[in-house]
Amino acid sequence: MSTESDRAFSSVSDVLLGDPDDDVQREGTRLTVKGTVFARLEGDELLVALPAARAADLVSRGIAGSASGDAASGGVWVSIHDVENWIELAAFVCLTSHHEGYSLPPTQGQGISSFQRDHGPLGPEYSQ
Repeated sequence: MSTESDRAFSSVSDVLLGDPDDDVQREGTRLTVKGTVFARLEGDELLVALPAARAADLVSRGIAGSASGDAASGGVWVSIHDVENWIELAAFVCLTSHHEGYSLPPTQGQGISSFQRDHGPLGPEYSQ
């Protein structure tokens, strides 16, 4: 695991742990909400559990790669290498999986920057 991945995962964790409504817990390199793992760090990649259609869309556009393992609620694990996308995907998975009435935004654009637009980047060390 690289130092950049460790810092990025800590930043993602800090943001999600800071929201009292999400019930997020960090268990080593896993993030859970209400006892269900929704994101985990494996090597230099963040794995997130997404609905199958969302996962297929992100994989087809090269934003995510396929990952193995069983995800809760019929989801599919995908790997996210680009740390710029970690916070947005982890936050949306957390929100959509565990908050009634919340859904993911459309995936028509190439970028996935609405969370970063609304909440800021992970930090200056991840800006290009």
